[in-house]
Amino acid sequence: MTDLRENVHRFWAAADARDWAAFATPLAEDVVYTLPQTRERISGRERYVRFNREYPGDWHLRIERTVAEGEQVVTWSRCTVGDEEIPALSFFTGDGTGRISAITEFWPEPYDPPAGREHLTERYDGDDRQGT
Repeated sequence: MTDLRENVHRFWAAADARDWAAFATPLAEDVVYTLPQTRERISGRERYVRFNREYPGDWHLRIERTVAEGEQVVTWSRCTVGDEEIPALSFFTGDGTGRISAITEFWPEPYDPPAGREHLTERYDGDDRQGT
């Protein structure tokens, strides 16, 4: 049995390195990848690896935080594409052997807060990592 948290970190390192064989290793054969914002789903390791291999652009990522409990792991990462940095939240489910059986991923867009709460909040730039 392999630790799911370790496998998730190997998965991300392989993605950043574009090592598609290593990227596939921690995935269950029947892994399901879900993107709720676009309502897309990819079923199966081969299709999911191909989706990532064919993804356009020169992107890189770093993990900001990992939370793990049993067969659930959540990562907050920052993906850099050129000068743009995009946050991502990824929810991983294990299959009981440490392999990744499901991934649900959110790519939230930043937005300006509504007016009227400035007296309660302070604004920070995107590089401020307080609380990580």
